[in-house]
Amino acid sequence: MKRSVLVLLWLPAIGSGDESHIQLKDGAGKELVAAKCAICHSLDYIPMNAPFLGPADWEKVVDKMVGTMGAPVSDEEVPVVLRYLNTNYGQ
Repeated sequence: MKRSVLVLLWLPAIGSGDESHIQLKDGAGKELVAAKCAICHSLDYIPMNAPFLGPADWEKVVDKMVGTMGAPVSDEEVPVVLRYLNTNYGQ
């Protein structure tokens, strides 16, 4: 996995762009993922990086976002986020 690609996941979005054109795949947890992830970065990071991330990778990313970056995702919400990402954007 290329480190430069993963860096994109961790960079905060610059400015407050219009996210209405970004359509995440439908599925259980979509609204939660959209609400929580868009607080810090553009939602297009999810489909853009999906080809490079399997279940263990998504878990590392979510752990970093919550534990290191302070994303406001509760312990109860983490499994919902991971299930959505792995079902819809996992390898």
